[in-house]
Amino acid sequence: MKILLRSAFGQTVLLIGVLLFINQVVSFISMSIYIIQPNTQLVNQLLAKQVRVVFIDIADEAISPAMGEAFQRETGIGVYREAAAMKLGLQEAVYYAFRSNEMSSLLGGRAEVRISQGDEYLFWIRPPQAPEYWVKIPINGLREENFSPLTFVLMMLGILSVMGGWLFVRQLNRPLAALEHAAHDVGRGDFPKPLTEIGTTEIVAVTRAFNHMSKGIKQLEDDRNLLMAGISHDLRTPLTRIRLATEMIAEDEFLKAGIEGDIQDMNTIIDQFIDYIRHDSKDKVELSDINLLINEVVESESILEREIIINAEALPKVPLRYVAMKRVLANLIQNALRYSEGKTIVTSSFDKATQEVCFCVSDEGPGIAEVDVERLFQPFTQGDEARGTGGSGLGLAIIKRIVDTHGGRVELSNRVTGGLTAKVCLPISHG
Repeated sequence: MKILLRSAFGQTVLLIGVLLFINQVVSFISMSIYIIQPNTQLVNQLLAKQVRVVFIDIADEAISPAMGEAFQRETGIGVYREAAAMKLGLQEAVYYAFRSNEMSSLLGGRAEVRISQGDEYLFWIRPPQAPEYWVKIPINGLREENFSPLTFVLMMLGILSVMGGWLFVRQLNRPLAALEHAAHDVGRGDFPKPLTEIGTTEIVAVTRAFNHMSKGIKQLEDDRNLLMAGISHDLRTPLTRIRLATEMIAEDEFLKAGIEGDIQDMNTIIDQFIDYIRHDSKDKVELSDINLLINEVVESESILEREIIINAEALPKVPLRYVAMKRVLANLIQNALRYSEGKTIVTSSFDKATQEVCFCVSDEGPGIAEVDVERLFQPFTQGDEARGTGGSGLGLAIIKRIVDTHGGRVELSNRVTGGLTAKVCLPISHG
């Protein structure tokens, strides 16, 4: 609820609801003051006149039964003693203090007004002229049910106004939602088609600016890929010639092996540069089983005749770019094998609290300094002397970039028993 009220949609709907509520309250108060209250006063005045007519020219408290019967027959107004009035419905009647006070003022003495509902809408009035009597006056045109249409109309106006405001704000925010999804796509390296420029002038301006920005970023990405492809091609050609030349050097096997090792390192560095730039953005996202991926990678790495232990539990499928995530796991296992002579442990688990599928690669090497953990994820950064080797320093940067495109996270931590653990967590649903 707190998140909803922080959004423009929630705040706008809340504003419309509050303004509508204030409008309804003011309308009800205005109707009470200018319509209901004057009508109530008019009814009380008519009732007071009817009571005065009942007691006209009566000098004492005794009332002629014949006059009472005739008056009741002609007007429907009856005069009863309290015991008889109780039998006729006075007992179920509700006392109204406001009407009683106003009737007392109109009749010039203390009066009491009660109202009962049944087949008829009856006013029971105890007049100051004869406190031991009750005057029953039926009013057929006045019933509380008559206010139901007014209540219904006010409720329908409120509901329709809120629904109209909700539809209006939803239509207004739809381009913003599309803009949000497109921004996430661009952040992951996917470039959607230009967004349709619809909505208010401000939203159209923002959408146009975003389309322009997305087009510029895509052009930079294309230029970078073209540049790297050109560099890779231009470097591999002389490297190939150098490799052929070394094959002709038969006299010095040590020199030959050194040159071939340098060529292989240069090819590896070039491949890492290409991998960092590409990060498999064209690989389709599909629901896959992490355990299946682990088994494939471990099987391919087992040719090194090193001990790799798998501890896997049942996992739900997760959306991922299979080839890219396979490269992540392969790089982590290769790092573990390179920096440790002991066994490598690969585990998988599912965290129900965070709804994440995680896999860990642990080794028995020297580990790394805590201050270097975050720094190692930066491009062209290598670890300390304990784990540092030759290379471009792009291995962990490539891993982090791929994991980020999946909406996941990668963490490095030293083991208590010695060695390093690399943990990758992926959400089971990712937009």
